Amino acid sequence: MSQKSSVITHRLKAVAYLSTYPPRECGIATFTKDLVNGIDALHEFKSQTVIAINEKETIYNYDKRVKCQIEQDSAEDYVQAARYVNSSKADLVNLQHEFGLFGGDWGEYVKLFLQNLQKPVVTTLHTIEPDFELKAQTILKYIANHSAAIIVMTKKALQLLENYDIGREKVTVIPHGCPNVPFVSSEKVKPSLGLDGRIVLCTFGLINPGKGVEYAIQALPSIVKKEPRVLYLILGETHPEVRKIEGERYRMKLMSMVDKLQLGKHVRFHNRFLSKAELIKYLLATDIYISPYISPSQISSGTLVYALGAGRATISTPYLHARELLANNRGLFCKFKDPDSIAESISVLLKNEGLRKKMEKKVYEYSRKFVWPNVAMRYAKLFRQVLKT
Repeated sequence: MSQKSSVITHRLKAVAYLSTYPPRECGIATFTKDLVNGIDALHEFKSQTVIAINEKETIYNYDKRVKCQIEQDSAEDYVQAARYVNSSKADLVNLQHEFGLFGGDWGEYVKLFLQNLQKPVVTTLHTIEPDFELKAQTILKYIANHSAAIIVMTKKALQLLENYDIGREKVTVIPHGCPNVPFVSSEKVKPSLGLDGRIVLCTFGLINPGKGVEYAIQALPSIVKKEPRVLYLILGETHPEVRKIEGERYRMKLMSMVDKLQLGKHVRFHNRFLSKAELIKYLLATDIYISPYISPSQISSGTLVYALGAGRATISTPYLHARELLANNRGLFCKFKDPDSIAESISVLLKNEGLRKKMEKKVYEYSRKFVWPNVAMRYAKLFRQVLKT
């Protein structure tokens, strides 16, 4: 077959994605749309469609890519979605997996989709922990057995799968993607956001207790005494699943803490789901990004990847993903649940601007390997390998 004919064969293939999808406010939804856009730009596949997972009794105004929808707690929907894919022109399914996205105990309803599906599956695993209970391990192994290939985002995730007797021959490490943005000084961006003259600290994402934001807030009193220009931005609304269970209790706790510590001039909440353009602008205006997650086993953080992709100096607790991304002095580590440790790290970067600038350039150069165009090419290559085209 000629090279020209081979290219034509590639373009005839179609991919379907089982995932959450915007406008649902979910990190994996954003990830999937970015991935699909990145692969679209390569012009290597005929079409890409989405099977969207919805919470119970929700309706979204999806774009035309969404051809089928699953209510996450409806077992029948998973079977019907598999039958839809079987009868469609899709040649391959990319399953974006996180246990909480799917119905049943530990998201076991995804098994109904896989056992009825007649197309090859490439699974992206967003959550892998070193101490999964037995039910979670069983589902993880079931997914692995029904997948032609598995994608994880870190080398540590690869090791964790081996501990669950999932061989690395199926597994490929492809990092979490981030937008391809220019490297600019925060001082150039601040005026357009009304932040001129401030030293901007930032944490973003869907707010929930696992983010550890309270420890960053508690670190600020000693900082602002020495540097009153400091402003800590907390960007993002409360996680929808958290809000369903406990409303805005966690955010109210944070706001009360700010008042009690008299930090009203130094902490600002943006309680909404920011567009990608807004988020990038705020990140580019940031001097120090703070990622104070409280779980050591956090294996994937899109927010941290975005901060590095924007070339921001970063302070983080040493959870699994951060330990890999910020190794070799690409960031500063603070202790878990320790405001004093966070304050110490902030002080180091405020006192040593040279170190901060050096860190910015280092993380920006490092992050070029996981800008979305590069990540999309690696996904497309793996899809072609599975399809043998």
